[in-house]
Amino acid sequence: MRFTITRENLQQGLGNVAGSIPTRTTLPVLSNILLEAEAEGFVRMSGTDLDTSVAVRVPAEVAEPGAITAPAKKLQEIARELPGTVELSTQGDTISISSGRTRFKLNGLPRDEFPAFPKVDFAESWRVTGAELQRLISHVSFAASTEETRPILNGVLWQMSEGEMRMVATNGHRLAKMTMPVEAGSPIPAADLIVHPKALGQVQRLFTGEGQVEVGRSENHLGFRSEGVQVYTRLIEGPYPNYEQVIPKDNDKTMVAGKEELTRAVRRMAIVASDQTHRIRMSLGGPSLKFSVETPDLGAANEELNVEYDGDPLEIGFNAQYLLELLRYMPTDEVRMTFKAPERAATMQPIGNEDTPDYMCLVMPLRLLS
Repeated sequence: MRFTITRENLQQGLGNVAGSIPTRTTLPVLSNILLEAEAEGFVRMSGTDLDTSVAVRVPAEVAEPGAITAPAKKLQEIARELPGTVELSTQGDTISISSGRTRFKLNGLPRDEFPAFPKVDFAESWRVTGAELQRLISHVSFAASTEETRPILNGVLWQMSEGEMRMVATNGHRLAKMTMPVEAGSPIPAADLIVHPKALGQVQRLFTGEGQVEVGRSENHLGFRSEGVQVYTRLIEGPYPNYEQVIPKDNDKTMVAGKEELTRAVRRMAIVASDQTHRIRMSLGGPSLKFSVETPDLGAANEELNVEYDGDPLEIGFNAQYLLELLRYMPTDEVRMTFKAPERAATMQPIGNEDTPDYMCLVMPLRLLS
């Protein structure tokens, strides 16, 4: 194999694939990137951790087609330091890299040792835009669980039906849900898919703008592709919990506040909140919101914020870190929170922007200590 490639194209291709390379693995070839020089004038770069696989094609002058796997981390470090156009060639399992008067040799592994990508059927695929996927993923996937006790909650539920698609994620303590309309003429199949956030992170990073992304599925894999980029991921199997049951329908107390002012106040209270519970107290009543926190071995803090509040007085406790997380993803300058009682779930929604899609977050309260 032998090809010449610009340093920029080499760096871009390696950077796009690097996110799919596991940091620790017992299978040495998974630490490598598969390089395939194609006669059509492209180099295909692929990486996988067996759950998520990424492949990109970048332009190159291919003198001799072929394939080999190269150590991903070292190849990236080399590409970053090269002075200019790069020539890469192989002899057996040895990779020679030259640029100007700089020469490197790396030990590769044969292509045959690299795992095959999953077979995904695109015959009945559907299309969405990169911008739609970005919006859904960025506002929802953060809420998925990172604990292994309930593996189904480690995924993001992607629901599709006629005219709309929705993503939902929760860890049992907070939840995020966004629904977006799908344009007529872009038919999508009715389906409930549970996708790992790491794979969605790759999709969000690699598919941008208004360009069309083709999505296909097999029984237990999902594939995303557009010109020059492919992402495949194993679906999480099992029934997703009925999240509609936990979304309150009868919250009768409403607070409207500026997002930035609320964020800054919660962040200040979080400084002296317990490192274990991050508990802060919110006291609502009239035109003000009073924050207080008291941690016996550390100290205390208080703050008052002007808000619009409609409802009976209420004292309720929350994990400050969860509140800050929800506020970070609110796309408007003002937010609405609704409450029912100190032990009932509260909701948070963006307000003040007619273009904001149907977006809602939920957070469970913490029991207050008297």
